[in-house]
Amino acid sequence: MAENKVIAVDLGGTNLRIAVVQARKISKYKKYSTPKTKKELLKIMAKGISEIMSKDVRGIGVGSPGPLKNGVILNSPNLAIHNFDLENFLQKKFKKKVVVENDANCVALAEAKYGVKKNNFFILTFGTGIGGGIIIDGKLYRGQGNAGELGHIIIDDKKDFESWWKKYRKKSLISKLVKSKKRRDKRILKNLVDHLGQAIASLINVLDPEVVVLMGGAREAGNKFTNLIQKKVNEYKIIKGKHEIVWSKLKYPGILGASLLVK
Repeated sequence: MAENKVIAVDLGGTNLRIAVVQARKISKYKKYSTPKTKKELLKIMAKGISEIMSKDVRGIGVGSPGPLKNGVILNSPNLAIHNFDLENFLQKKFKKKVVVENDANCVALAEAKYGVKKNNFFILTFGTGIGGGIIIDGKLYRGQGNAGELGHIIIDDKKDFESWWKKYRKKSLISKLVKSKKRRDKRILKNLVDHLGQAIASLINVLDPEVVVLMGGAREAGNKFTNLIQKKVNEYKIIKGKHEIVWSKLKYPGILGASLLVK
């Protein structure tokens, strides 16, 4: 039905994706490199939305790196815009309902409805930074409004998970590390997996999820990588039960999740 047609925006630190979503079907998909200045970012986003806008579009859903509050992008370390009311900007420009939500929360919503379809789980998105989303009793957990910043738990040397991830992410693609037989690469991979195991096990000890969903470019490393992480997680977690770690099977979870924001 036409009233279910939504424009979804997946705003990432590296890529900006915009598409029309209707009954889970994605069309008119556009992908841009995320501009490094506020002016250019808003220009490209508005241009992309304008090109696929139609009268029967019900609204615009936007997934953006956090922290966020009431549609305002606060101080995201991975974007050029800070303390900016993106929701109000888009509403004034397009005269449509606009909802802005944490991008990882959007992925969690998509997984709950279309992906793993579990009632209790969390997701971790490995991209420019590390995002997180938590589903409890089938609903997105927001706390006082900003819950889910799982990439910012402190894990080593007073640095958070995301800071540590960026340091290792630059050294090599994860899939290459997994396949490599070089001693140096194996050492980097071992360190990487150990830190991932510590962080994920800590989150499991707090949340006791049915499943842990990972997504991002590292997905190319496949099940061999998640098997290594699973082994470390099992060493570090203290609660009993099966806590399977899986890759998201959704092709565009950020886009699908953003489309679910407009109801």
